[in-house]
Parts: sequence; structure tokens; C-alpha cells
Amino acid sequence: MIIIRVMGGLGNQLQQYALFRKFQSLGVKAKLDLSWFSQKTQESAAAPRKFALSDFEGASLETASAEEVRALLGRAYEDEAGLSEKLKKRLMPGKMPLFEESEMYHPQIFSWRARYLVGYWACEAYYADILGGLREELRFPESGDARNREAMAEMAAQPSVSIHVRRGDYLDAANAAVFGGICTEEYYDACVNYIKEKCPGAVFYVFSDDGDYVRAHFTGEEFCIVDWNRGENSFYDMQLMSCCRHNICANSTFSFWGARLNSHTDKITLRPSIHKNTQTCIPEQMKKLWDGWTLVTPEGTVI
Repeated sequence: MIIIRVMGGLGNQLQQYALFRKFQSLGVKAKLDLSWFSQKTQESAAAPRKFALSDFEGASLETASAEEVRALLGRAYEDEAGLSEKLKKRLMPGKMPLFEESEMYHPQIFSWRARYLVGYWACEAYYADILGGLREELRFPESGDARNREAMAEMAAQPSVSIHVRRGDYLDAANAAVFGGICTEEYYDACVNYIKEKCPGAVFYVFSDDGDYVRAHFTGEEFCIVDWNRGENSFYDMQLMSCCRHNICANSTFSFWGARLNSHTDKITLRPSIHKNTQTCIPEQMKKLWDGWTLVTPEGTVI
């Protein structure tokens, strides 16, 4: 059995879910381990998160029991606390049924039939061929906010474009070192200009966790600031992004999934050329692994 650890925020959970469904599409028995969301683990987590996949109508959630995880991992398993680093180091490399993501893409995982997988699996190549099916099964529940329904109607009636600007936790010193300086003003200017050239008359819907910042930086009649979905309702920002015809993403899996769930066949999806400052963009590789996406550098160069 393949067991995939689910962890992180909504965008990361969707990537782990997509990988799980990809294995199932190949006829491989696969399940999800939700133990990271136990109260004990969340109390000690650096960034606690809520399990959110169950909010989607139609999500096929087949979860692994503690016994199934223990049977696969043996001594490397600890109840509720996840994986024991001490025990992991004591086990011989190559003999362990645990695999942790270390590169952007690990195609060898699809040859395995018994492994516990830990990672975020952001690369589009893992599940690009099943995204159509995922769009059908990952259905958002109806929002009780009339503003969301009105926005969806407007987006359908015009050349709408989502822009995601993530600040919030990315401004913390530790996170800024990893994620900062990537989605610069030059990046967003280049993305907006690229869309305007391809799609005259575009209307931009701006989503952010920093309303004051985007109101100061995205001015003009062509920009609409979406600032009413807060807290648990921020879930609906992803739905609104998916309703736009085109998408400008931040280095955030949340907006990646807003674009992935967009069903328009002629959509333009733009993303930063790197996700983290520890990465180096190799254009040929990125274009292959993110087929159909347009890459833009922090300096504002479209590649």
C-alpha cells in the first residue's frame, strides 16, 4: 500500500490528495494518513493548520488507520506524533519504507507499491493528466455570502483575471528568507502587462491577506479587491480564483490550486519562476514539469 502523509495548509493538502488520486488512477492501493492533524501534533506545530479536504463535496477520502501506518513503517512509527527522527536515523538507508521528497520531481515513486510518502508534491507533472477529473470531484459547497455569488457571475461575463498576493506569514523573518523577494512589484507588473497584451479589456480581481497593501498597489478601474472572505471563509477565495478566465499566482500553493481548478481551456496561468529562494530556475526543465504555465522571474522577465 502507498500511504501519503497529509500536512500543511489547503494548497498543500490538495497536492497530497492529487498524488493520492494519481496512484489510484494507476490501479495502486493508496490511502491518506491524517495523523499530522491530531491535537497533539498541532499543539507543537510551528504553523498549525486545519484539515480542510473534507470541506470539498465529492472528495474521495480513504484514510489509513494507525495500524496500517504502523504495519508499513514498523519501528519508524509513533502514535499521533508523526515520524520519530531518532528512529529514522537508526534505520539503514534504502531499507526503510519511508520516502521524503527532496527534489521538485521524483518520477520513480510511481513504480512503488508499498511506501510511506512525505512531501508537498507541488510539481504539476505528478498529476497533470488527472486534473480534469479532480476539477469535477473537488466541488466547493455553496457560499452563504451573496458577494461571492455576484463575483462569480461577473467573472463569467467578462475577461476576468485573478491576482494572488501573499504577504502575512511570508513577512516573518524566517519565511521571508525562504519565500521573500520572489513575487516583487516587477513580477506583478510584468504579469499584468502580459495579460493586457493577450487579453485586452481584462478585469483583475486581487486576492490577498493584506488588503491595505493591495489597495495601495493595485489602483485603477480595472482592479477589484476581493477582501470579504476571511478566516475559514478564505476557502472561497480559491473558488473565486478558479472562476476567473486567467490566473496570476503568487509563490503559494493556494493560488496554484485556484489556477488548477480553473476549467477554462484557453486560460493563461502565470507563476513565479521559482517557489523558494533555495531554488534555481532551469527554464527547459520548468517548462516541461509545468506544461502550459507561463513563468515570470522576480525581475519581471517572462521566460
